[in-house]
This record gives sequence, C-alpha cells and structure tokens, in this order.
Amino acid sequence: MISYAEILPQLFDTLKPFTKENFRLKEQTELVAELGLDSLQVMQVLLKIEDHFDISIPLNNLPKIRTVKDLGEEIEKLLKG
Repeated sequence: MISYAEILPQLFDTLKPFTKENFRLKEQTELVAELGLDSLQVMQVLLKIEDHFDISIPLNNLPKIRTVKDLGEEIEKLLKG
C-alpha cells in the first residue's frame, strides 16, 4: 500500500506544470488560491491524478480539498479503500 509520504512527491510532480516559474510547492499550498487554478485546470489536475493512481475522486469530496496535503490525504484514503 502506498503511503502519504510516497504520494506527496508524485503530487508535486503532477502539479509542477500548473505552477508559475520558481514557485515552490509545499504541503500547505492552496490549489486554487495560490496556484491560481481555474475550474478547467482543476479538472485536468484531477484527471491526471486519477489516471496516475488509478482512483476516482468523488465530486462531493472536492470542496474539502483545498491544499496539496488535503489532496494527498484524500488519495491515501481512496487507495486504502
């Protein structure tokens, strides 16, 4: 089973193309507020993550996911089943 510590670097790699140059991603980085992701970009990120981890993130869970850490914890929870 993959752990949060293993998920985090993979998330950073997935999010990197959506960041501005020289922006340093952290666990507390807010996906919309700090990265400035619009709704289309959020969906693109989610699709990449779902494909990468072979999971489906329920849409009703999205409002609870604000930071990279929230997203990592959600992925870990979904992978554990």
